Amino acid sequence: MKIAIVHGQMHRGSTFHIARMVADQLAAGEEDVEEFFLPKDGPGFCVGCYSCFNQGEEHCGHHAPVQRIVEAFWRADVIILDSPCYVFGVSGQMKAFLDHMGYAWMSHRPDPSMFHKTALVISTAAGAGARAVTKQLKQNLFYWGVPSVYQYPCIVAAAGWADVKEEKKAAIRRDTARLAAKLGRAAGTVKPGWKTRAMFAIMRLNQKRNAWNPLDKAHWEEQGWLGRKRPW
Repeated sequence: MKIAIVHGQMHRGSTFHIARMVADQLAAGEEDVEEFFLPKDGPGFCVGCYSCFNQGEEHCGHHAPVQRIVEAFWRADVIILDSPCYVFGVSGQMKAFLDHMGYAWMSHRPDPSMFHKTALVISTAAGAGARAVTKQLKQNLFYWGVPSVYQYPCIVAAAGWADVKEEKKAAIRRDTARLAAKLGRAAGTVKPGWKTRAMFAIMRLNQKRNAWNPLDKAHWEEQGWLGRKRPW
């Protein structure tokens, strides 16, 4: 099983360790895990130039690092996004990456492969806020078309992994084992539920009336989605 992980931080703290626990249980070997650390492997800040929307994502000034990650998503059975909680939100570098993915939302040019993916979003916090982060990450995956997203917000009550109490680490190991089992069963078998199908239907109607962005409409026409074809 192939896993693509985007870490919303460079340091190997609690969030990183939890993501790797899950990935290591899913992947047959290290060659099945494609791993990206932000900001090193990611783009700079989005400047709001609209090039990705109006001209194509290849015209983004940060096209190369974004597409390296996107292509890993295409190859993956399971996508993992993780970010520690920074002031009740994702890290700035994770937000920079998510901003660059706007063109791939269902309202623009979603990739058909995303409608068959399974994903996991992870966040840790010393106190409150981790659930707000996983909710934000899950929302982005939903708009990319990913139909099955598991959340794992975790209060570790520590500033670093080395300081997490052993009983807490044992509980995390049990949780990650259960998550890995669920992800393993779901990978390759998921289909969009009513919420994804309803959003897709709304966006399809918008694209049928689309007179403001020829590139988006052409994408939907090429996929056959303005006719009878659907990505599931």
